[in-house]
Amino acid sequence: MNLGKRDSAAPDDDASAAAERPVFDATITPHRSLGTNGFRLVMTLVCLASIVSSIPFVMLGAWPVAGFFGLDVIALFVAFHLNFRHARAFERIVVTPLEVLLRKVSHHGREAVWRSNPAWTKLERKDDEDYGLLGLNLVSRGRSVTVAGALSPGEREGFAEALGAALASARRGTDFGAK
Repeated sequence: MNLGKRDSAAPDDDASAAAERPVFDATITPHRSLGTNGFRLVMTLVCLASIVSSIPFVMLGAWPVAGFFGLDVIALFVAFHLNFRHARAFERIVVTPLEVLLRKVSHHGREAVWRSNPAWTKLERKDDEDYGLLGLNLVSRGRSVTVAGALSPGEREGFAEALGAALASARRGTDFGAK
């Protein structure tokens, strides 16, 4: 049995690595039910329906109606384009034994970062009897920031349980035996 020699710096390296190891790491993005292929299919069907619907009007001499069908297609395309741009927004929450890091990036690319010590951070809930968990805030030293706004009340409930457990685990400290 060969135990080998341990370097004197190794325990400190292990401790710092364990302290920086995430207890919780989640990225929240807005829900989008229509992907790129679905968008292409919807726009193709709308264009075909618009063309087919405008043919009788053009045949009867009411050709300006075809232009209004075209405007509807353009308006729908612009609405989808804006919706897809908003899908670039996200929230990332990382909890380590040393820090709670919340990084919010808007659909414009603007970034807001909120940092706190997990020992001083609590999770504040806004519950409604009929609708469930309506709001979730991280609170530390008088500062508060809303999290998980893009989730439904049911999803937010599960997220709150997981984040609360992670905060409790981070408060207990680093488990040096875990790898």
